[in-house]
Amino acid sequence: MQTHFTEEALKQPHIREADRVLRTCVHCGFCNATCPTYQLLGDERDGPRGRIYLMKQMLENPDDDGLVTEQTRLHLDRCLTCRNCETTCPSGVEYHKLLDIGRAEIERRVPRTAPERALRFGLRFGLRKALVDPRRFQALLKLGLTFKPLVPGALKAKLPPTPVDAGTRPDHQRHARQMLILEGCVQPGLSPNTNAATARVLDRLGIGLTPVGEAGCCGAIDFHLNAQDEGRTRARANIDAWWPHIEAGAEAIVQTASGCGAFVKEYADILADDPAYAEKAERVSALAKDLVEVLRDEDLEALSVKESRKLAFHCPCTLQHAQRLGGAVEAVLVKLGFTLTPVADAHLCCGSAGTYSITQPELATQLRDNKLDNLEAGEPEVIVTANIGCQTHLASAGRTEVRHWIEIVDEALAN
Repeated sequence: MQTHFTEEALKQPHIREADRVLRTCVHCGFCNATCPTYQLLGDERDGPRGRIYLMKQMLENPDDDGLVTEQTRLHLDRCLTCRNCETTCPSGVEYHKLLDIGRAEIERRVPRTAPERALRFGLRFGLRKALVDPRRFQALLKLGLTFKPLVPGALKAKLPPTPVDAGTRPDHQRHARQMLILEGCVQPGLSPNTNAATARVLDRLGIGLTPVGEAGCCGAIDFHLNAQDEGRTRARANIDAWWPHIEAGAEAIVQTASGCGAFVKEYADILADDPAYAEKAERVSALAKDLVEVLRDEDLEALSVKESRKLAFHCPCTLQHAQRLGGAVEAVLVKLGFTLTPVADAHLCCGSAGTYSITQPELATQLRDNKLDNLEAGEPEVIVTANIGCQTHLASAGRTEVRHWIEIVDEALAN
């Protein structure tokens, strides 16, 4: 795609990056064929190609606000950032990087209405603050579950069933092989058994998970709510927390939430211009592994799994499109003896997408219900997934039970 940025504009790092991404696009439109919002709405501007043209026009004309309207922002807001388009694109367009730039620019140029500002304020300074502190979030969650009958309907749907008890974690120090794990923000409250189950399964394989209490939120919540500086600050804090353990020989940084894993793998990109952290960030991104990347390289027969339940697997967008690990979990589950039901349109987003289910509830609910229809078509006993956001969003419909896949593996371990 030909671009028309001035030499002066190209001196700005974000414009140079936008120019680079735009020039890789050949506007073929293959992306629209797999875009969830384009399929629902049928509007070119609600597909990746149309959004790319909108952002190109906006960024090339910084002084002409007449080209940028609330309608422009609506089409960018409707994007799930699922990155399905990137998997489909034959030219390798890094659409999500352009979208981050475009969203930041339109926030600057087109002020939101008072109700929208109030919602965004709540997300950025209320919800964001609550989510990124695990202890605060768990306290609020406990309060919400205690008084669930009194919680307003929209918020009540977001409250999960009573979480599965985490049980005990094995002593990590008894193994020579050590890995780190990002505990996460909301997962310890919404699904405390996920990381505990991970520790037990890896213990069977001779791997200890070293706890690092100083490591906190990965930074994705901040970064994708246009608080990008705060997101980078959290990334630096995690690098500082992990670094002594990395120097001591930790093999990997395990992620059990694919959304967090996708973002940690991008630390190298978001801190590339930070001279104090660029090299360390590159090392951390290289060590970041989704749990399935660890398990698929191990001797799975050592787990002695004795159960073969019928499961439907929902592959999160952050696993299949951002991390390009589509099919990896399914292969591990089948190798362990589980039966997987076929899922139509498995490449499509479930509608969770971070805070999307709050900012775009109608579209998110439609996508969720479509996804559940496809997941339940094979009549599975349990739906399993690999990201806490997807897990909570799908479970909010109150239909088939939804769990993290490692919990089911842990339950099936022979004593």
